[in-house]
Amino acid sequence: MRLARILDKNNQVVYAAEQKDGRLLKIEGDISGGESRITDEAVEPSRWLPPLDPTAILCIGLNYRKHAEEGGVPVPEYPVLFMKNPATATGHREPIELPAVCTDEVDYEAELAVVIGKPACNVSKKDALDCVLGYMCSNDVSARIWQSKLGGSQWCRGKSFNTFAPLGPLLVTRDELPNPNALAIKSILNGETMQSSNTKDMIFDVPTLISFLSEDTTLLPGTVILTGTPEGVGWARNPKVVLKPGDTIAVEIEGLGRLENPVTA
Repeated sequence: MRLARILDKNNQVVYAAEQKDGRLLKIEGDISGGESRITDEAVEPSRWLPPLDPTAILCIGLNYRKHAEEGGVPVPEYPVLFMKNPATATGHREPIELPAVCTDEVDYEAELAVVIGKPACNVSKKDALDCVLGYMCSNDVSARIWQSKLGGSQWCRGKSFNTFAPLGPLLVTRDELPNPNALAIKSILNGETMQSSNTKDMIFDVPTLISFLSEDTTLLPGTVILTGTPEGVGWARNPKVVLKPGDTIAVEIEGLGRLENPVTA
């Protein structure tokens, strides 16, 4: 299923399933594990919401070799974990709001997001994908100076300003995307491709990440794992590229669609 969560014309939250022709058909019932069905009623979004409200957002840094190299840091021996405040989540076409405290340092990061569908603890790599509900496009928006200095040498603060976690536009369930580690991924800023890679270039693939993160730790349903970004981020360029009011930043991942967000002050 290709699941959307939207506000309809009456500003009601609606879950819908995207069809092959692009239409969104309303879903009735409990989509969290109870009975539900796809109706024949087409719905139009007045706003796109994140496909879910994350229980947690766990993030992996430096998970593409060339991204580590462009940042001048060693390739990690183990996954580098940090977290984003779940309240940062925002939807497709919703604005990324530049905070007043960091207007000239905000960067984009195209990432594959993995959504956990059932409690997962001490999961083996072999069984890891059985715990996955589905996948989304994501943008790990980052305030670089806050990330490196002003956040006390911890990445969380510079990654957790409001609207810094666009997710969507859809949640694509695991049955429609059996191999998450062979997907083209790119970011596009104002029509120009900035990042272009493939999830097969991850240092730690999705099963490895789930197994690592679940070691003596329970991943709850609704946990979102951002799996790292490839090379081409703005802060590593010469001259540096930062997001500015009026920009449009998009993330495209093969099989998942296009997540697009305007940038505002």
